[in-house]
Amino acid sequence: MSGTRNNHNFPFSLQAAKRCLVLVVATGLLLILMHPPIPLLLTYRSDLIKHARQSDDDISIYGFVAGKPTWPSWLLIIAILLTLASVTSIIPIKYIVELRAFYSISIGVALGIYISAEYFLQAAILHILIVVTMVCASVFVVFTHFPSASSTKLLPWVFALLVALFPVTYLLEGQMRIKSILEDSEIGNMGEEEKKITTLLAVEGARTSLLGLYAAIFMLIALEIKYELAYILREKVADRGGIRHNNSGQSGSTTFPPRMRFMQQRRASTVPSFTIKRMTADGAWMPAVGNVATIMCFAICLILNINLTGGSNRAIFFLAPILLLLNQDSDFVVGFGDKQRYFPVTVVISAYLVLTALYGMWEDLWHGNAGWGLQIGGPDWIFVIKNLALLILTFPSHILFNRYVWSYTKQNDSTPLLTMPLNLPSVVMADMLKIRILGLLGIVYSLAQYLISRQQYISGLKYI
Repeated sequence: MSGTRNNHNFPFSLQAAKRCLVLVVATGLLLILMHPPIPLLLTYRSDLIKHARQSDDDISIYGFVAGKPTWPSWLLIIAILLTLASVTSIIPIKYIVELRAFYSISIGVALGIYISAEYFLQAAILHILIVVTMVCASVFVVFTHFPSASSTKLLPWVFALLVALFPVTYLLEGQMRIKSILEDSEIGNMGEEEKKITTLLAVEGARTSLLGLYAAIFMLIALEIKYELAYILREKVADRGGIRHNNSGQSGSTTFPPRMRFMQQRRASTVPSFTIKRMTADGAWMPAVGNVATIMCFAICLILNINLTGGSNRAIFFLAPILLLLNQDSDFVVGFGDKQRYFPVTVVISAYLVLTALYGMWEDLWHGNAGWGLQIGGPDWIFVIKNLALLILTFPSHILFNRYVWSYTKQNDSTPLLTMPLNLPSVVMADMLKIRILGLLGIVYSLAQYLISRQQYISGLKYI
């Protein structure tokens, strides 16, 4: 009996050993990469390394740079190790609601203090807001992945608090940063123009970091909700498939093995309360929350693109796929479903390029660059009319393709081919790069629509 019991427990002990080994290896890698501060009694530091880090040449070239605190790296290491421990089920947050709540709050506090001390050290008043933001994000993600009986009613309010904290933290960051800069003695000795430039750069840099933080949070929430909705949909399809299979034959229950029937009944009795019906009753907020998080993440990324790159043309092709995280939600967009998931991507790319091209014309002609015409080829009205006409010639291909992506209804095969030559003058004669990109996209869209329609027509003939 003892030998059988030991053989039965051996796989579990081996699995636990593997999980502990993962944590040990991760701890070693984090210590190597993060370089957290360790007491001098436990380490050896040579004088050569100290002199290399405190070189007089660096001070003479770059000036004196105040050192940042290194203790927050321990908080990041702890947060990563706690996440690995929960993923490997060493910490059983999946089964204990209280432990889940304590775990999510601990992760949020650790990450909030780390981010505050690492990137927003000069604005001490904002530390509370940043910690609360990270706690809300951590609680939302953890309880969305492992819901409890009451979390479906509380999580929308947690997300609403997170959204409300975004403008408050953003505006307060600028005010606190300006106040701390103006009170600095070194800044006070500068001239008026230098003081304004220094203050502007400091505020914009801090706000850019804050925008990046909220973009990452909303992206994580959108990904989590997209995963949960896809998982629930697969469960629903599997349940329907099981019901159809059981109802298809009368001898299904008689031929089913008793042991498997007992396991299926036991699994059905231990299913958590967050089922498909509960999702319909209490979790209908998930698609709307996911869509709001996706749109906010996309909007923040567009703002970052303008601030960091000045509105790069290539960035929209990397940012538009974020909209693939949009979910089917009849409250906001009627008729939007999985069939139309590529429509927001294509229409946003076309709209962004058209609007930025129009803005470029207006800026060159009326807004500060009058008489130069840097983007449109010249300062005269003839250049504006030429580029505007070439821009309008790209509209038919984009409109037809976006309509096709929305409906996927078969159209006349010759229509895309007829609109494709309209894009050639825009590619060859346009002075603005955005109009040329629109022309190239119009050609690609027309060819793609023709080939897809042709393939659908050929596939349809096989069933006739």
